[in-house]
Amino acid sequence: MNTPTIETKRLRLRKFTEDDMEALYKIYSDEEVNKFLPWFALKNMEEAYQFFLERYAAKYSEPQAYAYAICLKNDNYPIGYIKVDMEEHHDFGYGLRKEFWHQGIATEAGEAIITQVQKDGLPYITATHDRNNPRSGGVMKNVGMQYQYSYEEQWQPKDILVTFRMYQLNLDKNTERVYKKYWDTSSVHFIETDI
Repeated sequence: MNTPTIETKRLRLRKFTEDDMEALYKIYSDEEVNKFLPWFALKNMEEAYQFFLERYAAKYSEPQAYAYAICLKNDNYPIGYIKVDMEEHHDFGYGLRKEFWHQGIATEAGEAIITQVQKDGLPYITATHDRNNPRSGGVMKNVGMQYQYSYEEQWQPKDILVTFRMYQLNLDKNTERVYKKYWDTSSVHFIETDI
């Protein structure tokens, strides 16, 4: 099973390969694109290759991995990434080169990967975004996720205090399930009413 290629109207979601290092570097080296993400922007191609090995090649060796390059169908060149982790939180995440922002690409890719993980039996997905990055929350809403709660975390490796909003989408029939781990482990947690 591993990582099936997924196609949508405009996009091809596929594995990153060693041939994608230039594209991967373009995505992960942009300070603005990576501002709200849990790593520092890459500084050179060596870092890009190390990032590929740790974040992608290692996942692809697992029985199930949803870690995709987002490519436009016309050239199959990665312009972003999208993933759903197989750990307990089933974290849904994405990033896109900024010249492709505001075109509905993250939403289109998100709907496709959610359809795939639901078909494969994942019971739910979660996603978090920095409260200072509401556009990321917009993608979560667009794919059907619902806000559950907010919490504070001293984020590593950047070592900054972040207020996260946690969204969830239950893919099975359990409409009452809320993933509470972030709530339980953060001493500051609350529900915002104006989202």
